[in-house]
Amino acid sequence: MAGNTLGELFRVTNFGESHGPAIGCVIDGCPPGLPLTEADIQIELDRRRPGTSRHVTQRQEPDQVEILSGVYQGVTSGTPIALLIRNQDARSKDYSNIAETFRPGHADYTYWHKFGVRDPRGGGRSSARLTAPTVAAGAVAKLWLKQRFNIRVRGFMSQLGPIPIEFQSWDHVHANPFFAANATQIDELEAYMDQLRKDGDSVGARIDLVAEGVPVGWGEPIYGRLDADIAHAMMGLNAVKGVEIGAGFASVAQRGSEHGDELDPTGFGTNHAGGVLGGITTGQDIRVSIAIKPTSSIRTPRQSIDKAGTPTVVETHGRHDPCVGIRATPVAEGLLAIVLMDQALRHRAQNADVHVDTPAIPAHR
Repeated sequence: MAGNTLGELFRVTNFGESHGPAIGCVIDGCPPGLPLTEADIQIELDRRRPGTSRHVTQRQEPDQVEILSGVYQGVTSGTPIALLIRNQDARSKDYSNIAETFRPGHADYTYWHKFGVRDPRGGGRSSARLTAPTVAAGAVAKLWLKQRFNIRVRGFMSQLGPIPIEFQSWDHVHANPFFAANATQIDELEAYMDQLRKDGDSVGARIDLVAEGVPVGWGEPIYGRLDADIAHAMMGLNAVKGVEIGAGFASVAQRGSEHGDELDPTGFGTNHAGGVLGGITTGQDIRVSIAIKPTSSIRTPRQSIDKAGTPTVVETHGRHDPCVGIRATPVAEGLLAIVLMDQALRHRAQNADVHVDTPAIPAHR
């Protein structure tokens, strides 16, 4: 199956199925000399791990990462880094009733028509379980970006279903299961999710991402644009149906006199562009938002067909996230970090000796 590799110089190839023996990834192109241990990766995987609250799937997976290659005496060797995460709590029998039918909103129907065979156990290859290797690879990229450029990649949930979440502080993000930057709204969010689970239904979410400290000049014109690479990577995340850079769709209602970010020797006045102009970084924060659809696997009866084309009713049992967006923040952070590291290496390969007389202005006034 093609389409499992992300990046050009920093390349991440994802493998495995939801209920197979293991999932993982191979990272090729990571420069040598980066201090790296399994604990460095595990801290990110634990943020995404299932079973951490009543609002997510109760599948109990430790998501313990194993480094199989590419690290010697505690540092990367420059050779491919193989990361393995073993599946330990799969319950394939929960999916026996949908082996011959197609769940509405899921990839069952399209996988069947593309490959002529599909793995119905937990969604197989199309499962959100496959986001764990992305987080693992993103942890490596985060470490390199932090060490080399002091770049910080962070995210938070800004909307859960119909409920907007006002940003208060980054300090709140890691203190609740929603990755919400507002501790005062947690009771409201929990009550909403408790009722949603009782209803046997699901809901979507919006995740906002910020990369701070990115230098000016990364990205390439036309087909190698940084924002295009970001959008491509984010759309590869399960359930993502929309990506915004900077002001995004709000740009439609803005006038040019408002949207264009004015600048003077003291910095940019605004950041409607999201830190990217002409596909190249401005030195401002990279700002990205993603829209995540409701989980397709729900207990509510839905109309569908079976493999023979006969009408049927589908009820999906098993353990599922009523909102996959709750655990999506670490995954989206990882994807953004992977794209930025890839673009950093591409910039270094072609433009490392480029120097201009005009100094870069500050990111902010």
